[in-house]
Amino acid sequence: MSKSTADSRKLYQQVAASVASAIASGAYPAGGRLPSERDLAEEYGVSRPTIREAMLALEIRGMVEARHGSGVYVVEHPQPEVSAPELDIGAFELTEARALFEGEAAALAATVITDGEIVELEAILRDMVQENEGDPQGEQADRRFHLAIANATRNVAIASVVENLWDLRYRSPLCRHILEKARSVGVKPRIDEHQELLDALKARDPQRARKAMREHLERVIDGLLVATESEALERARSEVAAKRTEYARRRAI
Repeated sequence: MSKSTADSRKLYQQVAASVASAIASGAYPAGGRLPSERDLAEEYGVSRPTIREAMLALEIRGMVEARHGSGVYVVEHPQPEVSAPELDIGAFELTEARALFEGEAAALAATVITDGEIVELEAILRDMVQENEGDPQGEQADRRFHLAIANATRNVAIASVVENLWDLRYRSPLCRHILEKARSVGVKPRIDEHQELLDALKARDPQRARKAMREHLERVIDGLLVATESEALERARSEVAAKRTEYARRRAI
């Protein structure tokens, strides 16, 4: 992507601003379909998650809409382009940062974790199982599990960074928007991955703990990609079902 080195905006914001400018100039006319996610990724030289976040940012700002099953379209009367610093951070970007920080936190925790902290993590994992079964939108046990590992490092700065990354999930509208989409199609904390992480901590194996944490969070990114695609497909199915009902009603006249 061609951009000034002085541009301090996040990559998805730069893409969103560029697409918004193209919309304003008429390059993407009102009612027209934007290029596919893959084509935009190639055009801007960025990843699919970056394009996904840019499109969601534009959707939140009322400039485009996803017509599920057919693509993303410019709305008929798009709002004027505005700066949107409050969007701040997306779920893909945040999870990538978590993989870096929490991977190292898990490795350090494996070298100093106590038996009592292992017992605490086992109890939290049981709570996570119950939360998955009883509250489709719940993730408090998941949060407690990760913060307990960060606290086990005996490093207040590390624990503070990890907690702040978790809190960003709720403060950023863009991040919250993507996570809500994922939850709406049934994405939940993966118990087996957390169990593998717990087993690595029990073994006091820092390399294994780092690997388990990073692989877990990489799968979270994969899950978010699949979830946003699945959400689009599900809404497309709903639209088709509604049309079928309408056509059946017309035929019955």
